[in-house]
Amino acid sequence: MIEDVIDKCPRIETERLVLRKWEERDLEGLVQMNADPLVMEFFPAVMSREDSERMFERLIAKQVKYGFGTPVVEERASGRFLGLCGLGIPTYPEPLPFDPCVEIGWRLIPDAWGRGITQEASHVWLRFGFETLCLNEVVSFTSAVNRRSEKVMQKLGMVRDASEDFDHPLIEEGHPLRRHVLYRLSKEKYLEREDG
Repeated sequence: MIEDVIDKCPRIETERLVLRKWEERDLEGLVQMNADPLVMEFFPAVMSREDSERMFERLIAKQVKYGFGTPVVEERASGRFLGLCGLGIPTYPEPLPFDPCVEIGWRLIPDAWGRGITQEASHVWLRFGFETLCLNEVVSFTSAVNRRSEKVMQKLGMVRDASEDFDHPLIEEGHPLRRHVLYRLSKEKYLEREDG
């Protein structure tokens, strides 16, 4: 069970990044990132400070309950907040069609785009998910018009079945971002890629 590995959830450093749990000092970075129209292009709206504070509280609560909550990405050299990337458990008021699940997701400040940071951090957390948490599957999803995120999912080896595309329950009918694509990565496929 995920609850059994809370103490195993690591702080991981790569050559460029620190991947770690949320701390109080990360709130301002989250607020600024969520208020950036570029970052929030594929979300219904930018987030107010109050919205980001509520998101921060949810991330901390998940971190306490599960040991992770889509962790922080920090620039190792400067200590700068770059965004979030990693495993999380979606907890929307309305269930997703494929719940329960563990998702890999990301959101980075524009300065961090185009540098392979999402892929680098995602590889670390997928390894953690499959090898430490012993997950059988990790999913990822995004608005059907978000081609950049979809390309990252494909580079990670994730696979889409178009019959599983869905309308996000929190986005109103008729909204251009409502339709979402779902990608899956099984432990078997992950291990095949690692061995290859």
